[in-house]
Amino acid sequence: MLRLSSKGQLVIPRSIRESLHLKNGDQFQAQVVDGKIILEPVIKDVIQRLHGKFAGENMLNDLEEEHKREVDDE
Repeated sequence: MLRLSSKGQLVIPRSIRESLHLKNGDQFQAQVVDGKIILEPVIKDVIQRLHGKFAGENMLNDLEEEHKREVDDE
């Protein structure tokens, strides 16, 4: 449960901050949708935007296999 301070501030629980890799100074966009507050982190860096997107993927092996197929087709 979150509580609104007298200054209108909320504290995002540590578990949520860690799971989203949020840090001090991060900025958010806020909007109201169907009576709910939606917060979205503003990501300025392309690298940050892709962070974790391909976690667990072995992209180098995929690229090597694709290259081998292209060479074999020639």
